[in-house]
Amino acid sequence: MFELPKLNLKDKVSEAEWQTRVDLAACYRLAYLHGWDDLIYTHISARIPDTDEFLINAFGLAFDEITASNLVKIDLEGNILDQDCPFEINPAGFTIHSAVHEARHDAMCVMHLHTNELISVATLKEGLLPLSQYSAFALASMSYHGYEGLAVNEDEKARLQSDLGNANFMLLRNHGGLTCGKTIGDAFMHMYDLTRACQVQLQVQATGAEIIEVEQSIVDGIKAQANVVHTGLTGGQKSWPAMLRRIYRLDPTFAE
Repeated sequence: MFELPKLNLKDKVSEAEWQTRVDLAACYRLAYLHGWDDLIYTHISARIPDTDEFLINAFGLAFDEITASNLVKIDLEGNILDQDCPFEINPAGFTIHSAVHEARHDAMCVMHLHTNELISVATLKEGLLPLSQYSAFALASMSYHGYEGLAVNEDEKARLQSDLGNANFMLLRNHGGLTCGKTIGDAFMHMYDLTRACQVQLQVQATGAEIIEVEQSIVDGIKAQANVVHTGLTGGQKSWPAMLRRIYRLDPTFAE
């Protein structure tokens, strides 16, 4: 009950898969560090480059227990591909993540979280409002998906895919948030922006004071600006190595 299986896949998988495992495990630890985890019930997945296989957390492990080796490799049908894997996966996590990976081949990484701020703004009829720079980033590529209960029904996948479209940010009504990225670092930065946007909105609305919204013309034009800030050499690819260094300093066991 208290001892997790000791796994070491470093020399048993491709270099590309191992790097994906390390980055994804780091993303889980960062989510824990930011207080974004929800016991064992949310998920971050990453596609292994040049395959239709992806990695997701083992059901029953807390985010601060995730390592590169105990991530579970599955296909788009939910089959566990590691012969000696001692873990299972969460069916709801599989439904949501397989839906996105199936439809969005550009989405290397998908983050799905249940923080109070994400759920609160997702539950507001008006959704995310243009109240901050963070919200402008998210609103440049925002989508919504209605609540259908626990995401275990296969037929929900088509509706989720349709609602997501080409967006990189999604609020799942009454449920939480989801972000996509071409890299794990990009998905993390998108979730950081979305979370901060929701936090700021709730804090501003709680004042009851008159609100100044960001003009729609600025929101419409900020996508190009966001591409400079959060992707490429000057954005997400700069912040992600800094986040990796932070996790290595705090607890390098994530990379085992």
